[in-house]
Amino acid sequence: QSVLRLLDRHPVSYPSGKILWHGEDLLKASERRIRRVRGQKISMIFQEPMTSLNPLHTVEKQIGETLAVHQGMRPAAARERILELLKLVGIPRPEQRLKSFPHQLSGGQKQRVMIAMALANEPDMLIADEPTTALDVTVQHQVLELLRSLQHRLGMAILLITHDLSIVRHYAEEVVVMRSGRRVEAGPVAQVFDSPRSDYTRMLLDADPSGTPHPCPKPTRALLQCEDLSVHFPITRGFLGRPKTWLTAVDRVGFTLHSGETLGIVGESGSGKTTLGMALLQLVDSEGRVHFDGREVSHDNQKQFRPLRRQIQIVFQDPFGSLSPRMSVAQIVGEGLEVHEPDTPEAHDERIVQALKDVGLNPESRHRYPHEFSGGQRQRIAIARALVLQPALIVLDEPTSALDRTVQKQVIDLLRGLQKRYGLAYLFISHDLAVVRALSHRVMVMKSGEVVESGPTERVLSDPITEYTQRLLEAAFFYQGRPA
Repeated sequence: QSVLRLLDRHPVSYPSGKILWHGEDLLKASERRIRRVRGQKISMIFQEPMTSLNPLHTVEKQIGETLAVHQGMRPAAARERILELLKLVGIPRPEQRLKSFPHQLSGGQKQRVMIAMALANEPDMLIADEPTTALDVTVQHQVLELLRSLQHRLGMAILLITHDLSIVRHYAEEVVVMRSGRRVEAGPVAQVFDSPRSDYTRMLLDADPSGTPHPCPKPTRALLQCEDLSVHFPITRGFLGRPKTWLTAVDRVGFTLHSGETLGIVGESGSGKTTLGMALLQLVDSEGRVHFDGREVSHDNQKQFRPLRRQIQIVFQDPFGSLSPRMSVAQIVGEGLEVHEPDTPEAHDERIVQALKDVGLNPESRHRYPHEFSGGQRQRIAIARALVLQPALIVLDEPTSALDRTVQKQVIDLLRGLQKRYGLAYLFISHDLAVVRALSHRVMVMKSGEVVESGPTERVLSDPITEYTQRLLEAAFFYQGRPA
């Protein structure tokens, strides 16, 4: 953000020193000059596409804007270029997606739209801030290979910001390790990874998720049972706005989950993982039958379902979009208590403090606001909000995707401990197979809304039956540097 002069000009936050671009100090450049540099010479992929994309604009309008501003491209030519970019970054059915709004895309698809916007003007330098955080391993590989090929073709420099050291190992030549705003180590990738000098670098390299979930208690009556669960979204509308064509996001999915058990759900971006979780919480309309704690809840209206929201909590994939910027951390974490467990302010504050401690945040920060925290810290706030009500089931939608490996390990250990203590059930949605292996008792693999494979975690991840699961594993093992 300092390179592109996106920080506030306030004396406290404005960068000091020099940022030289072909010998020109960008910190001293005029606003007119820096606008010419942004997007055209130096472009940036932001970490959170949900807050970077305008919710009121279609995909075509978002990408077309940068083409119009920097190249003066006419609509017809811009449309062709946008289709080319969407195909380049692997958006399925690009012609249909031109008219889609951000809320109609999966997290991974939104990230790919952001990448298409950044590449639209073929910049000389690309700042990639966690460019593959929301993507599954197969699409990670495709996107990073795409960036590498564009780099070679255009002679483009890439500043890759990431907490995933396996990506750094495979795609960077030089690496700088930072801690608390300071550089602690720098050098060629091979040198830093093979012979780290600082204790902090060694800690990062040793922090890969490991271990196995706590033994699952002896199965009793199912806590959650789904039969033929389906979700359909309208793609196009005809006369009077009536739906004309539909997209099946979840297609007749069935599974059972017991108390104290973790079911991992894996699959490519857009496979229906997140939609499945939202359907269970009645956040999207669905068909089929859902039983919770022995009672069918499929036909409950919002008033009837409301008491169950205390028992079924969710941690969303995007902590930037799911935390209100107008509420303090204490208000965010305590909101559920106000609704479901009315009590004295002192009692609520005690619960809030404990929840923040559980996720590794300083309780003294509870009066601050979300914009004052990093992406990883915001995700921990979201986890605290779910934990504070002590629910029976938590839907975890990519809860560690925005966290560095050291914090991932802490969160996994935290979730294991809470599960053992309270008998919590987790529906764990993730594209990180190492994290899934460390936390899940069983795994369900989804593709295009359907379940293609399921079973005990070790069996599925060690001896997959389907070619699709094998491809996911091969991509994951590529990054981990070990043979499939």
